[in-house]
Formats: sequence, C-alpha cells, structure tokens
Amino acid sequence: MTGLTRRRLMQSALGAAGASTIGAFANGRAQAQGAFDWQKFKGTKLEVLLQRGPYQDVLQKFEPEFTALTGIQIGSEQIPEQQYRQKLAIEFASGKPSFDACYVAQATQKRLFGKGKWLSDLKPLIADAAMTPTDFDFADFTKASIQACTQPDGRVDTLPLTFHYNILMYNKELLDKKGVRPPTSFEELAEAAQKLNDQANGISGFVARGLKNANTPIWTSFLLGHGIDPVTSDGKLQTDGPEAVAAAQLYQKLVRDCGPPGVAGFNWYECQAMFMQGRAAMWIDTSTVGATAADPTKSKIADKVGFIAMPKGPKVHRAPVFPSGMAVAAASTKQGAAWYYVQWATGKANQARQLAGGYGAGGRQSANEAAKSSSEAKLSREWLDVVIQSGDLAYPVLPDIVAANEFRDVFGVALTNLLSPGADAAKELKTATETFTPILERTEKT
Repeated sequence: MTGLTRRRLMQSALGAAGASTIGAFANGRAQAQGAFDWQKFKGTKLEVLLQRGPYQDVLQKFEPEFTALTGIQIGSEQIPEQQYRQKLAIEFASGKPSFDACYVAQATQKRLFGKGKWLSDLKPLIADAAMTPTDFDFADFTKASIQACTQPDGRVDTLPLTFHYNILMYNKELLDKKGVRPPTSFEELAEAAQKLNDQANGISGFVARGLKNANTPIWTSFLLGHGIDPVTSDGKLQTDGPEAVAAAQLYQKLVRDCGPPGVAGFNWYECQAMFMQGRAAMWIDTSTVGATAADPTKSKIADKVGFIAMPKGPKVHRAPVFPSGMAVAAASTKQGAAWYYVQWATGKANQARQLAGGYGAGGRQSANEAAKSSSEAKLSREWLDVVIQSGDLAYPVLPDIVAANEFRDVFGVALTNLLSPGADAAKELKTATETFTPILERTEKT
C-alpha cells in the first residue's frame, strides 16, 4: 500500500478521532502474566533527543519521576525545530545515532524514517507481557493516532505523543476596541486583520510564520480550506492551481500586509513572543504552543486571550493537524530501557498531564476526561473546548510523502518570497511546483 493511500486512510480516521480504538492489536497481546518490572534496566543511562516545545519542557521537568520509577538515568536535549529535523536525519543516516529514544514529527519525517527503517518496530514489545504492563492500555490510543504511527508495511514505529492542531488565537481586548468579532471564515479573517492592523501604534493585525520551511503549513492550512490536498492520492501536485494561488494570496494579505516588520524571519517562537506581549491581535499556530499565551506566568495578556478552531475555508471546515510521537532508535543498544522511556512518556498519566497543563492534545481517549476533572489543570477551558472540537475536524496539514521536508523547503521559499513587495503568488507557486515535481517523482518510486 502506498503512503499516499495511507494518507487517505489517516484522513478518514482523523475525522473520527476519539471515536474508536485499535482494539484488535491490543486483543492480540500476550495475556500471560509476565514478570514485568519497572526496575529491570536499573543503572542504564539513556540519551533522549527532543524537539523544542512546551510539552518537551514537561517531559524534562518530570525526568526525576521516571528515574525514581525505573532506576534509569536520562540525558536529554531539546533542539529548535528545523535544526532538530536535520540532526535526526543526518544521525540516522550515519547508522550511529547519539540517542536511544527521540521525538518524531510524523507530519514531516514519518515516511523518510520508515523507508530507512531507522526506528524500532514496537509491536513485539507491546505484545510482550514482560516488557509492557497491562495497565499501559494500548487500546486507549485512538485509531487515528495509531494510524499516524503506522508505516505502510504495518510496523508501528512510534507511539502517539501530541496532536498539534492549527488554531486561531486572538487578543480579546484589541478586538473589542475595534468592534471586531472573532472571525470564523477565511473572508472574515482577512477583513478582521485589516481592521486590527495599527502599525503606527505598534500593533499588527495578524502574525504567523514567515520563515521558509516553517511557513509552509500555514499556507497548506488555507489550501485545505479550499478542499484541496497538496498532493493527490495518485501522486499529483495541486500546488499551482487557482485554489493554491488563492491560499497563497490570503497568506500574503495576512502575513505581509498585516504582519510585523521582519516577519520573513519569524518561526513560531517569535510569533508567540510577539502575541504574548500584546503586539499582535491574531495569531495562527498550533494549539500546543498557543496555549502558553493563556499562562499568567509567561504571558502579559493571559486574561485577554481567546481561542477558536481554524476558520472555515470557502469549501470545507478543517483543523490542520501535525501528529507527533516518541520512538526507539533501531540502532540503539539499549532497546529495553528506551522502550520503558517511550512507555512512560506516552502513558496515561503523562498524556493527562500534557492536556491538563495546556501543552497539547494527546493520542489517548482517557486524556480529555482526565484533564477536565484534574484539580491541577492550568489550561484555559476555552482552549480545551477548541482542541476537542479540532479533533472532530482534523485533517493532515502536510502530504504523507517521503520528501515532506523538501516539500516544506521548496514551497517555503516561494512563501517567503511572497512577503516582498510586488511578489506574484501564481508565478512563485508555478516555479516551486516545477522545482518539486522531479523530487516527488524520485522519492515516491520506492
């Protein structure tokens, strides 16, 4: 089965996220009472590589909890997104990665890592009662989240960690001052951004990623609202047609015409900082990083932040999603200990902690109810409601192809070019499509 066909299956499953489980796999697990022991690998030292993000901060914060449980020492490092993806690919390709377990951005590197078989197949470990306790409850993961973790050949080489939904964050005070209602459609979004843009007073009507590669999922989010996939199920690009151009022109209107000076160099870090300082009225990015805006210990506008699901497009209402997971490096000599870490990171307690803290949606069905009833919940209830709604509207933000990162690179250059005065969307997308076509043909052959 091709990756593009599997994308269709994932799209269908994501539309029903939270409604079903992967019970067949769980039922096939060995039922014998194995001698599972959290201390089995006591004294082991693991190296864990993480992409920079709010929930990764939480994992590092609670590493002493894992060590107390297992006796396994952790050495972990967070690396900014773009450098992280490059480091993973280079180290895996070398055959000697410096880490035992790692975070995997499935939206960009799932198929690449699957092709190289760089991640361990976790199915035998899950089925081994001596390696996985019954209360890990594999059936608690949603069907959609496990679909995102499954390679075309059936290997489950990651476990669900976080579902990152693109949502709209807005400053209620700034909208109220201008008499602007929170936008629920692309058309309303563009109109609101223009009304709210007040550069003379240091306020941008809108902010989003302008940095090449990082910016591509903002454009594809708009493209999905037109009912268009960047790559069709039979491997054809739909990146320079009228809908793609319209999505790019909306990106121009919002990011270039209503964004801050220097936005071409903005990744989510810079967007987040600007929004939390009260210098941008609206911001589109993932729910994972957006929740921090409502944290009074980090944000100057915590009590003024509103959340809304991704606005409706002209044809369809979709919540673009970036699935991610935790994996064991196939080349690691510490497979068992690394698997214990992956179990802990993706377990019920941590997934509930993740959602309750407002760090992002997990892949477990139990997390929503646990977060709602948690006495330690710090999240905005409005944020939680939007995350749950997004689960019902979820749709992959990037094509499920081996060259997903190259796709981001090529079209990211075109989008950054669009932030310059006089840039033409149709011309830029035509050039990018011509550049990426041979890359897609080459990488999808095998």
